[in-house]
Amino acid sequence: MVVKRKMTNAKILVVEDEKITAEHIKLGLESANYEVVGLVTSGESAIKMVEEQSVDLVLMDIHLKGEMDGIDTAEEIRERFGIPVIFLTAYSDENTVQRAKITEPSGYILKESFGIIKKPFVESELHTAIEITLYRHRTEKRLRENQRWLAAVLNSINDAVIATDSLRQVKFMNPVAEELTGWIEEDAIGMDLGEVFKILGVKNVSKDVSLEQDVLPLDHVMLILQDGTQTQINGNVTPIKDEMGNIEGLVVIFRPLES
Repeated sequence: MVVKRKMTNAKILVVEDEKITAEHIKLGLESANYEVVGLVTSGESAIKMVEEQSVDLVLMDIHLKGEMDGIDTAEEIRERFGIPVIFLTAYSDENTVQRAKITEPSGYILKESFGIIKKPFVESELHTAIEITLYRHRTEKRLRENQRWLAAVLNSINDAVIATDSLRQVKFMNPVAEELTGWIEEDAIGMDLGEVFKILGVKNVSKDVSLEQDVLPLDHVMLILQDGTQTQINGNVTPIKDEMGNIEGLVVIFRPLES
């Protein structure tokens, strides 16, 4: 018995040069209430279709005939359009998998060796892979949008802001922090916070932040700039904690003392 699932409104492009296989995929997707926007047989046709149509996900046969195989096509689609790709392949050799990994695919589905995907396969494994891929893509898109929004806010405020990861390595600096420390964000990324944010008399301020603290105040402390000059600042270091109370990173907010 075929279980009708709730309509996802996902628009899927199928890139498969074996007609019978493509039709089986199409039937299975439509029975699961996906919209198949096209069946194409080449990489060039796939790119043209993505340019002209609204596509949420691409099912891509790795071994396409023509100048562009599925891996080349997937790479261009990812770079130009940011659309997730799930590879369909009857081959699982290591060289193919390693080359395909470069394109950062959202998943792999192995076809049966004779090239025809049976309906139960489409109704279960493929449906699951598609739903996971679409969910992850939406989540990552929202995360990127939130990160851009947050960066825009932090870049526009008057205080200096430095953020780190759980290893206390710098992940973000706003322009004010660059100006006050003398470090350019591009050079500071990946460095230990104590190397970028040096406080006179303190070997590494990040080491002074403990699990028990909510905020480490910085009152009238002397900041040593990259060129060795000094300036007095006020601010604080706030740990970012996960639901278990473990420190995932630090946020340093500071400003120069008014003359």
